[in-house]
Amino acid sequence: MKRRHLLAGAAALAAGRSALAQPAQPSIGGKANTLIHVPQANLTSLDPVWTTAMVTRNSAGMIFETLFGRDEQLSPKPQMLAGYTTEDNGLRWTMTLRDGLLFHDGTKVLARDCVASLRRWMRRDPIGQTIAARLDSLEAKDDRTLVWRLNKPFASLPYALAKTQPTPVIMPERLALTDPFKQIPEVIGSGPFRYVANEYVSGHSAVFARFDRYTPRDEPVSFTAGGYRVLVDRVEWRVMPDAATAANALMNGEVDWLDSPLPDLLPLLKANKGVIVEPIDLYGTLGGLRPNHLHGATANPGVRRAMLAAIDQVDVMTAVMGNDPALYRAPVGFFMPGTPSANDAGMDRVRKRPDTATIKTMLAQSGYAGERVVLLHPTDQVYYHAMSEVVAAALREIGINLDEQTVDWGTVVERRTSKEPVEKGGWSIFPAGYPAAEYRDPIFASNARGNGQDAWFGWPSDLELERMRTGWMDSTDPAERHRLDAEFQARAFDTVPFIPLGQYLPPAAWRANLSGILKGAMPVFWNVAKT
Repeated sequence: MKRRHLLAGAAALAAGRSALAQPAQPSIGGKANTLIHVPQANLTSLDPVWTTAMVTRNSAGMIFETLFGRDEQLSPKPQMLAGYTTEDNGLRWTMTLRDGLLFHDGTKVLARDCVASLRRWMRRDPIGQTIAARLDSLEAKDDRTLVWRLNKPFASLPYALAKTQPTPVIMPERLALTDPFKQIPEVIGSGPFRYVANEYVSGHSAVFARFDRYTPRDEPVSFTAGGYRVLVDRVEWRVMPDAATAANALMNGEVDWLDSPLPDLLPLLKANKGVIVEPIDLYGTLGGLRPNHLHGATANPGVRRAMLAAIDQVDVMTAVMGNDPALYRAPVGFFMPGTPSANDAGMDRVRKRPDTATIKTMLAQSGYAGERVVLLHPTDQVYYHAMSEVVAAALREIGINLDEQTVDWGTVVERRTSKEPVEKGGWSIFPAGYPAAEYRDPIFASNARGNGQDAWFGWPSDLELERMRTGWMDSTDPAERHRLDAEFQARAFDTVPFIPLGQYLPPAAWRANLSGILKGAMPVFWNVAKT
């Protein structure tokens, strides 16, 4: 599969390039010390519970904090907490907030804010729903103490509370009481940056200013764990949908950091002495095609299996990342390669693609009768755009009546919430990226769940998958868990909650005058200095 991206843009680029509160930081030349970042897409929502959009997740890491953070190896560490204890064989957890926590409106962070925030998150996040099902009570014992009482142990609670997508962020109680299926009316957190609402221009820019009253932890920082020390005055996000324009701006020093440069342009960026190109997200993203399980052709598992068979993951990843195999892994199953849960069950479904005639027969035997299938194709997201192009060609080749609707990512984020059929403005499939670090076991592989109306957009319902997942959680026997890993994946390949498209590991690019950029599973903006 040949790359279909902005090669013309690359040519034009080549032709046109010529434990204390935050310490006061000096300004440079009398002007604010500002870091200019180009995100992967327009920022349309700042509520990381309402949406799983990556740009929202990345902005939430600046504005909000979580009770636990993760270090570079993804081990959970207390972040907003001074500490915690477990009792009664893991059924009672007591967590104590650390001193000095303030919201951006100047009010203290209290345990009741945490309780309300976590209850809102538990309504939307599949892991949160799992915790809620095992929860007898979550209470604020006093202003600094939270007490969890479980009816079944959940040893992964610290890891869950350090999640980044959807993120269990802490916000003031008055905001946390917002219906979780509606966006919060105001963006106030307790993180090291505050959101400057009056400078937001959709499709152009978003601004985050250092919160001078933030108190970092008095310990070394590692990814989202430890002491967040902000070394710039402001971070400005500049939305640049054209990848060549963004790369040119970086090489000319007009911006400081590109979150996701177009892979076609990486050689040009690497050749520029003023630019550094390296991976920041060490775990990458699991690309997936999410079908609508409620309506239309994609509600038919036979159609989903035919679509799975039609799509070559290597073709998709080559379109996404180019011909460098170091930048992707394909084919993959429903768990991140290299994790204990990764296994070979069902992998022939993606390793051995049938010929087109065989797939057409599969499609006919499923009962497909030419129903319209609506693909939401976001053109302003480099990776999702590439995925959509390959997917569209593959589905048309096997005879899918594809209605390919080109939209921006913000529109996808809004439209994917609709449960209407396609005849009433609904959708059938859309591409997405899932944090690969979460796909480590059946508990955290959220979009492989089958919990129906409580599932992520697409709403797959599969009681057998849910039974296997619960069995895995309840087991303490590694051999039994390994058996369930294989059974879970085999079942997922049969019912297809989503179609895996491969794991991609895109590098970021930044100016050489930036230092202290931390690595982990997403970009973070503390510890970064600009000289």
